Amino acid sequence: MRFNQLKKIHPAAWIPTVYFGMGLPYAAINQASPLMYESLGISDSMIAFWTSLLLLPYTLKFLWSPVLEMFKTKKHFVVATQFVTGVTFAMVAFSLQLNDFFAYSVALLAIVALSGSTHDIATDGVYMNVLSSQDQARYIGWQGAAFNIAKVLTAGGLVYLAGVLENTIGAFHGWMIIMIVYGATMLLLSFYHTRMLPSGGAATGEVHSLKEGFQILWDVLRTFFQKKYIGWYIGFIIIYRFAEGFAVKIAPLFFKAAVADGGLGLSTSEIGLLYGVFGSGAFVLGSLLAGYFIAGKGLRKSIFSLICIFNFQFIVYALLAVFRPSNIYLIGSAVVVEYFAYGFGFVGLTLFMMQQVAPGKYKMAHYAFASGIMNLGFMLPGMLSGFLSDSIGYKSFFLFVLVAMIPSFFAAKFVPFTHPDNKESETKEIEK
Repeated sequence: MRFNQLKKIHPAAWIPTVYFGMGLPYAAINQASPLMYESLGISDSMIAFWTSLLLLPYTLKFLWSPVLEMFKTKKHFVVATQFVTGVTFAMVAFSLQLNDFFAYSVALLAIVALSGSTHDIATDGVYMNVLSSQDQARYIGWQGAAFNIAKVLTAGGLVYLAGVLENTIGAFHGWMIIMIVYGATMLLLSFYHTRMLPSGGAATGEVHSLKEGFQILWDVLRTFFQKKYIGWYIGFIIIYRFAEGFAVKIAPLFFKAAVADGGLGLSTSEIGLLYGVFGSGAFVLGSLLAGYFIAGKGLRKSIFSLICIFNFQFIVYALLAVFRPSNIYLIGSAVVVEYFAYGFGFVGLTLFMMQQVAPGKYKMAHYAFASGIMNLGFMLPGMLSGFLSDSIGYKSFFLFVLVAMIPSFFAAKFVPFTHPDNKESETKEIEK
């Protein structure tokens, strides 16, 4: 199917909503659930370990990504997984009323993670198949902004609401309402995308036997590891977010921990207000500016600047841990810098995987491989972060994160590029 046949629905009608739907379950697991469990009395080490382990489907999604190449359309999987995620969030809400709520809710969030990671594969498949390389670069900021808005809504608005509800109806009932809001949002997105999402192209071909299916799976794996510079690319993808993997689970716990314990002593609602008011604008602005920055300069010339800006957030965390300011406006200013840096720098890795790793016959599956590797590099340090911060304290922990970010500078400086930043030639290749 030709590019001009695929491009029937304007990207602005579906990119923000579908990537918002991608970000919401991921942020609920990665950002909201640690604060939820902390409010419900679970220890930091248990929270960091289990909520990091919940990211395993995002790491292993490459194992079933080839299946999505074989059957139905990519739109079919997007709509179906949004529906499943919505229903499962509602089940998480009601599980909080059970005696063994932690075990049941973690199990249900694992289903959310499995559905959400499958949604990611199909969503990126639509994006890469419908848009030319030029449009991919142009809208990468939109994509990043929508994903980040979901994260800010989760870590900001909904966490703030959870803090208010904790003080009125109690933590368990408050977080039950938040989980229902997540579920209702995902169901609404599912219904919207039945009409407004492009198909993303049909399956690569019908599979008539189990043997044929395994042959396709093997071909997907073989062609991925035969890509030029693939060893470099795997290392670069892991290292890019390695420091973030340590910091992201502990940061909200550090914000909430008592001053006597080395934290900032903020309430749940204050954390939500900081992220929702101060962080949201910085997140979106950073993502949008990064998209136009890359589109103007090209990815090769931008990548080192992007990693420098991305890593600046960890300097902010370290300064907060060392000086532990009590002024809410000073902390809010730090959050603005942190979220702008994150939004600006992260889109570089996304576009790198799309334009340097994914191109080929199995574009969607190979992008899933790359993002799975990225999440592995993010998940493993996250699983260790709780034990490490408990052992050495918040101040030493965030100073350690500064050391963990150093390899990323060397990786960005020397990573080779397979495909040149020639947008015109890349567009012609996509349209063939």
